[in-house]
Amino acid sequence: MKFEILAPAGSQESLAAGVRCGANAVYLGGKVLNARRNAGNFNDEELEKAVQYCHARNVKVYLTLNTLCRDQELSEAYELVKKALVFGVDAFIVQDIGLIRMIKDCFPQAKIHGSTQMSVMTAEGVNALKEMGVSRAVLPREMTQEEIAQIRECTDMELEMFVHGALCMSVSGQCYLSAMLGQRSGNRGLCAQPCRLSFSANNSNSFDLSLKDLSLIRQLSQIDNLGVVSLKIEGRMKRPEYIAAAVSSLKKAINGDYSIKDEIMLKSVFSRSGFTQGYFKNEMNRDMFGIRQKDDVIAAKDVLKQLSHLYDNENPLVPVDIAFECRKDKAVQLTAQALGKKVVLHGEIPEKAVNKPMTEETLKQRLSKLGGTQFYADNVKIKLDDGLIISASHINALRREAVEKLCETERRKIACFPLPEILPRVRAGAPYFTARFSDACQIPDKHPFERIFIPIWSAIEDFVDNRAGVEIPRGLFGKEKDIEKRLLALKKIGVKNALCGNIGSYRLAERLGFNVFGDFGLNVFNSLSANQIHSPILSFELQIEEANRINAEDTGVVAYGKLPLMLTRNCPVKNNIGCENCRKHGSLTDRKGIKFPVVCSPYPCVEILNSVPLYMADRMHEIKTNFIHFYFTDESVQEIDRIIALYNKNSKADFDYTRGLYYRGVL
Repeated sequence: MKFEILAPAGSQESLAAGVRCGANAVYLGGKVLNARRNAGNFNDEELEKAVQYCHARNVKVYLTLNTLCRDQELSEAYELVKKALVFGVDAFIVQDIGLIRMIKDCFPQAKIHGSTQMSVMTAEGVNALKEMGVSRAVLPREMTQEEIAQIRECTDMELEMFVHGALCMSVSGQCYLSAMLGQRSGNRGLCAQPCRLSFSANNSNSFDLSLKDLSLIRQLSQIDNLGVVSLKIEGRMKRPEYIAAAVSSLKKAINGDYSIKDEIMLKSVFSRSGFTQGYFKNEMNRDMFGIRQKDDVIAAKDVLKQLSHLYDNENPLVPVDIAFECRKDKAVQLTAQALGKKVVLHGEIPEKAVNKPMTEETLKQRLSKLGGTQFYADNVKIKLDDGLIISASHINALRREAVEKLCETERRKIACFPLPEILPRVRAGAPYFTARFSDACQIPDKHPFERIFIPIWSAIEDFVDNRAGVEIPRGLFGKEKDIEKRLLALKKIGVKNALCGNIGSYRLAERLGFNVFGDFGLNVFNSLSANQIHSPILSFELQIEEANRINAEDTGVVAYGKLPLMLTRNCPVKNNIGCENCRKHGSLTDRKGIKFPVVCSPYPCVEILNSVPLYMADRMHEIKTNFIHFYFTDESVQEIDRIIALYNKNSKADFDYTRGLYYRGVL
């Protein structure tokens, strides 16, 4: 098996731990625009040194730009990409489709990896990334072995997957829980992990959103068969000992040396009641859930010191070829080759030996003394005339100089184009209305909506009777062929519009000839993103004034509805009380007694909704987008008629509601 081991680096010490234990690549963040803003991360000077350190050890560096980017932050992102390319960063891990466009347009030589935050879970989605200029897709952690195989069959894109570390309950990129509860957005790198607190399906103070950590180290042969090139370890917030243990365990497993002792060590350093392989094995049950317990913490104390010795010193991981030529009346020549470089040094002219001349064996021994460095002598070739001698100190000095020169790196020259200026767009007139309904029976006989959408699983007659467009679910795991078949049937009966919250479904519907509209799940956060999506519903993590300034045609915002806070594949209600006790009316109760509805569907994900609806009727004068969108979930048709009347009159609400993040914003 041949894999890239990709280690997290939240600090310089973690970087050294990963590299010294055998990682082939590391991923790290700058001080801004990365999904772990609470990690130590690297300023410009530290980033350059980190790249030099890694490249001198034949390790690649991937810089995380895996958060959503505001218009006013694009210039900061531009400068960071420019500096990183000069420093020699090998690739950028990116979530925001606007940021991808900026990097490809301004820095054509940059290599981009599509972050798991992009929620790409289908072959269509991976191929959409390829069309954007992305060279690698980081797959969601929620995928089964069979689903990954389906993608591999349909694309030649490089695939990367997480094999060890924390599991989020929500599909990455589709979680708004932390943002809505406390302004700390997972899409902006500041998730507060409220899901690790008590959210209970049966009011028992259980932890129904907290999953065990993932570990697929024993499944590497199956992963190898899937054509995955990179094994990713989660953990930029973790301590160096954790990184060392995970990298060492992966390396042993690749070499066939992983044992139960290693697994116990790995569990001891960090776990939440053990590990799970539930998603990969398609075994999504109660056994996947776990929390950090006292025994887990105690176990860690016993192994941390032991693990620190794994990276105390340099490990000789980089082979170097050495050639030494010592001829009569000629300066000695040392040639060293490693890391794709060749160093040639000339030294003193050797003297004639008075007593004991040098031998090839003694020269080999001296030239192979690379202890304390990352190198080991692989091939050493000697050309030596008889009867000569040169001092040991001179040979050692030449060897040290060769190693130093092999480690030297130069700043790269890059081609770059200027960042286009983005001016705020000014709109006039009242926005028009659009809506989605969870069920066609909610649709009033007379309504003001220019476009309406109902779920893809709705009855054929519901689409015909209501002239409705189709809402394609965001969770597409293993359902792409079914969705395509259903879309073709809907197209045949005259359905023309499709609302898409995933780039995979967006590309699919577009390819099938639908009028495609962008839903909130695409996380459109800036003007560059908005200009790649038709009539996008902008991210509800934007402040309203930021949404108003987005410079693109026909943009909208969600102005009413119980916002989906999580898209989950493993139903928290099913795994606690069972479907028979839920009867499609499930909810979770947090530690404060607040209830959050849980909505299931015929497709493989459930949505956890906010406890109260977003409401903006009395603030409509502050919304300057082209349209507003209503997200109807559990309302009756009578309630919807009443809500429409409130919005027509710009009235205040007489029920509990939220303004969402439109005035608070996210950090």
